[in-house]
Amino acid sequence: MAELDGPRFGPVAGGAPRQLVVLLHGLGADGADLIGLAPDWAAALPSAAFVAPDAPQPCDMASYGRQWFSLQDRTPAVMAAGARQAAAGLDAFITAELARLGLDDAALALAGFSQGCMMALYTGLRRRVPPAAILGYSGALLGAEALATELGGRPPVLLVHGEADDIVPVAASRAAEQALRAAGVPVEALYRPGLGHGIDPAGLAAGAAMLGRVFPPLGRSV
Repeated sequence: MAELDGPRFGPVAGGAPRQLVVLLHGLGADGADLIGLAPDWAAALPSAAFVAPDAPQPCDMASYGRQWFSLQDRTPAVMAAGARQAAAGLDAFITAELARLGLDDAALALAGFSQGCMMALYTGLRRRVPPAAILGYSGALLGAEALATELGGRPPVLLVHGEADDIVPVAASRAAEQALRAAGVPVEALYRPGLGHGIDPAGLAAGAAMLGRVFPPLGRSV
């Protein structure tokens, strides 16, 4: 299995990082696409390191970009199997990145867009020590039927989705919200009227607010 890597950003405050935020891109993109979120969120987390690994496979639906797993067959069981396979490499990358930065698991947050959201939810909810938060944009919850037996913890989850999304319908996040609540996972959901398959300023602000809550500045408790 090829080792993952990708662009990095921060900490803007300098010195050793106190948090790690892993940004997971969507189908047909790469890490350079999502690392652009880091400067916005660095205002809330000036001591955080951000990394956006490139997915392990070339996209099989375009002549450019990467994919975490194939979406040629969108049968739920097939997609969940693809996410499971990709999660092994992603989980190893996260563990190695935390060790490289001298951080423990409590300093981790995951954020993903579209297929990256699927990977953030799938991997983060099953890590032996859960991340401090998972931010999922315009994605879906894969493997929901196995959560009861595979859940590693119950980190707070933010779901953000455009109600005009014609790539991943907003119903996917509404179903994810329901399934996560049923599993006892705390969920905050933001549905954006008129927004297509993308992230708007309100979604960015919601992500920054959650990161600020789970990683409060020194001297301030949650």
